[in-house]
Amino acid sequence: MADKAAAGEKGKTAEVLECVIPSEMDGIRLDKVLSETYDGLSRSYIQKLFEQGCIEVGGEVCTEKKTGASAGQPVRVLLPEPARLNVEGENIPLDIVYEDEAVLVVNKPAGMVVHPAPGSPSGTLVNALIYRYGDQLSSINGVLRPGIVHRIDKDTSGLLMVARDDQAHESLSRQLAAHTITRRYRAIVCDNIREDSGTIDRPIGRDPRNRLRNAVTAGGGKRAVTHYRVLERFGRYTLVEAVLETGRTHQIRVHMAYIHHPLLGDSLYGSSAGSTGARRQMLHAGILGFKHPRTSAYLEFEAPLPEDFETVLERLRTGRR
Repeated sequence: MADKAAAGEKGKTAEVLECVIPSEMDGIRLDKVLSETYDGLSRSYIQKLFEQGCIEVGGEVCTEKKTGASAGQPVRVLLPEPARLNVEGENIPLDIVYEDEAVLVVNKPAGMVVHPAPGSPSGTLVNALIYRYGDQLSSINGVLRPGIVHRIDKDTSGLLMVARDDQAHESLSRQLAAHTITRRYRAIVCDNIREDSGTIDRPIGRDPRNRLRNAVTAGGGKRAVTHYRVLERFGRYTLVEAVLETGRTHQIRVHMAYIHHPLLGDSLYGSSAGSTGARRQMLHAGILGFKHPRTSAYLEFEAPLPEDFETVLERLRTGRR
């Protein structure tokens, strides 16, 4: 996603993000495009980067926050060397589905970033976890990601495992590496999927033509496998269950776009909300299962679809009728 740049006294640049605006994002405000693309970079932070002269459009510094994105235009984001983040607990409500001395299962709402980053230093799942559990979280991923074993995108809702000590963290990480974790998602995708089920077994890596995105690659990517089955059809849209065998970044979003059925509301991978009312990509991590780090007993949890997802489904069903 990024080219590393040495932080020097002059520019004090820590990281450079480079991309080319895809055709489906033409005309959208650039601050919105960038904040929706990079988890952890909030829209307000992107606007500050404009003011600081840290956004280059077409090779020229751009300070106008309301600039519209133009298809094919190269954009560079110069991330300043961040101040050392002091992660503090915040009294943010959490939907704890399961809790014991070793592991937590949390139902994350859409719109919440998992851990702090320069553009999102607060309001994250980690801030909420620290407030509630203090130092009773695993330390393996450091002070910015205590307890975090895996992530889901900011605008994806649903279930996450959190490790409360290092032993639990190592156990859950081994299960992820062995592909034995159960992860079932609900997704609304564009157009009608004719077959009732299928498997997408295609490697995923950085899109060589657009560094905003990941893509199915001919070489250099990592193996990625997604199984899906149709749950309901609406003519122009389809509700599917997607099961992850591997866990690459944006895997379901990339794979469904690859077979020409991008997720509804996922502007990054070629879909708009249309008249459905979708305000994010329609993706929900509904079922999560794993072996308990202490007892090895298999545990499985389910989170119901959130209200916004149900609202979109009801509109599609009404339209079908």
